[in-house]
Amino acid sequence: MAVADWDDARGRMLLDPAVVNLNTGSGGPLPRGVFDRVTALRTHLAGEPMDFLLREVPPLLWRARERLAGFLGGAPHRLALTANVTGAVNMVASSLNLAAPGEILLSDDEYTPMRWCWERMARRQGLEVRTFRLPALPSDPGEIVDAAVAAMSPRTRLLSFSHVVSATGLVLPAAELCEQARRRGITTVVDGAHAPGFLDLDLAGMPCDFYAGSGHKWLLAPTGVGFLHLGPGQLERLEPPQVSWAYQPPPGSGPPDGRDRFGSTPRLRRLECEGTRDICPWLAVPEAIDFQAGLGHDAIRARRRELTDHARLRLAGGLGLAPVTPEPEALSGAMVTFRLPRGARADELRQGLWERFRIEAAAAERPEGPLLRVSANFYNTEDEIDRLADALKELL
Repeated sequence: MAVADWDDARGRMLLDPAVVNLNTGSGGPLPRGVFDRVTALRTHLAGEPMDFLLREVPPLLWRARERLAGFLGGAPHRLALTANVTGAVNMVASSLNLAAPGEILLSDDEYTPMRWCWERMARRQGLEVRTFRLPALPSDPGEIVDAAVAAMSPRTRLLSFSHVVSATGLVLPAAELCEQARRRGITTVVDGAHAPGFLDLDLAGMPCDFYAGSGHKWLLAPTGVGFLHLGPGQLERLEPPQVSWAYQPPPGSGPPDGRDRFGSTPRLRRLECEGTRDICPWLAVPEAIDFQAGLGHDAIRARRRELTDHARLRLAGGLGLAPVTPEPEALSGAMVTFRLPRGARADELRQGLWERFRIEAAAAERPEGPLLRVSANFYNTEDEIDRLADALKELL
């Protein structure tokens, strides 16, 4: 795709011209068309709430569910919509009853609130939480599979891991890990917060039990879009986070997995219905999908690779910062993370980048030392990465 095309795509985004936004990994800005769509929906909700909720929402909700399921390679009758990954994973952890004594197995680089979620479940059910160590800079996905399999035991009841590790951008071989767990009778929960729009997903072909994802990152959907895709037979294991009108399906609802008059299925609606709330972000998902489809998903992934390669050139080659994200395409994508020099403080660096240079980038303290993560999306430019490199020269 020509540079001029990316300039045009950048112009169709809601971006502050005074800010260098290299942090899609935390939250993506909205395409103007997506913003206009969710704003129009909310205008209708504000002006005539009951007409919107009772008559307009059902067909729009089913359309959004079908489009998102198709984009993810999943099935609409197994796709529960949520506010975010956190809500989806907590619903699973609050519902499952695992045989004790036993253990929950995590990678050693899981998102902190998710680790807390499993630790709380373990305390309640008399289980232990154990971790397996992810290889440092693996050259092949098989190294990750071997590390996980070596940690599995007859005591392992559940395996949870990130499809894309938040801190480093490392892509884990999710299908292979889930297959190994399934052979051993281990329930799998995949944290796919970064995966939608980041990876080409085929959830129907992935042998996992529960797959949670977010839309407000790489999919560029509004804040408030999350999902839980359920493997065969897993819907029956879940309880809704709160009891509302869908807890008991009304008469004439039809088969439990058939489309109902609410834009859902009786079993999915039981999980989704939280009373009266704003679900307009869910309804704008088709516009988010269409926007990036119009640019070409393969072209977007290739452009991201160009930008992360440039980041490696400037920050590793130019500044001597060591990358902690592998280079092979099977193990990485649109995020590349660098180890900061000893003595650097992640919070001070993040604050300095913002206050002095108006650069938004993620920096975090880690046991092995502070890290800086660059999230490069198609609307970023090589010049923005150069500005980050120049700012780091001053701040470090």
